[in-house]
Amino acid sequence: MQYIIDGHNLIPRIAGLSLSDPEDENKLIDMLTPFLRAKKSRAMIFFDHAATGQAGQRNFGLVKAFFVPQGQIADNAIADYLHQLRGSASNYTVVSSDRMVQAAARAHHATSLQSQEFAAQLERFYEETSASESSDPTLSALEIAQWEELFNQYGGNPPDGMSP
Repeated sequence: MQYIIDGHNLIPRIAGLSLSDPEDENKLIDMLTPFLRAKKSRAMIFFDHAATGQAGQRNFGLVKAFFVPQGQIADNAIADYLHQLRGSASNYTVVSSDRMVQAAARAHHATSLQSQEFAAQLERFYEETSASESSDPTLSALEIAQWEELFNQYGGNPPDGMSP
């Protein structure tokens, strides 16, 4: 599944992110990357109000960001992008709580997901990730001694057929 994200609609719904932060877009992209990698997915994210000279598309690996020029809005850019996708729009999930964006998603047979719901998915992902990282097993003193004994049997050299 691929995502089309209304970036400035999502940012205020994620704990720790704020539209008043000048780095909010980069922080969102950084937050999305591990999530997308785990989901084996990609995202196209739209931000309106691009600074002068900063409008256009940039690639951030699994995230392609489109910075909409001043005087235009991301909602229209998302609708135009969905129109360009034609029938393949049904392979995308559009993330926005904006009614116009949701209507465009439905009109092009794309799945629509509220920003709050997507933010909750991100939060669950990071909670599960931190829980699994903190539950990494550590070796007991006995296990370490057993491994040392095994390695010492071969004088620090691996047995035949085990050489790198």
